[in-house]
Amino acid sequence: MVNLTKLLIVLKNSFVISLVMKKNIHPNYHNIKVEMTDGTQFETKSTWGKEGEVLKLEIDPKSHSAWTGGKQKLMDKGRISKFNKKFQNFKSDKKN
Repeated sequence: MVNLTKLLIVLKNSFVISLVMKKNIHPNYHNIKVEMTDGTQFETKSTWGKEGEVLKLEIDPKSHSAWTGGKQKLMDKGRISKFNKKFQNFKSDKKN
């Protein structure tokens, strides 16, 4: 019974030790400002840069076609026209 008690104490102590963060290995987490392409800013926490620095974005949801849908719509039209061109002679004589 003594060995079981010692084992439980060791397991308990090792679990407590594993929950404590190691010192001096984690990056500094601080407040920065993010500037969007239209000039608006918001504050967030990050490991980027130093406290109070401004991160200027070149691409963001307000300007990138992945969010605005600009290029994707053109690509869809191209796919449809390519499909129609490929199968233009493949028509059914059967009428509904």
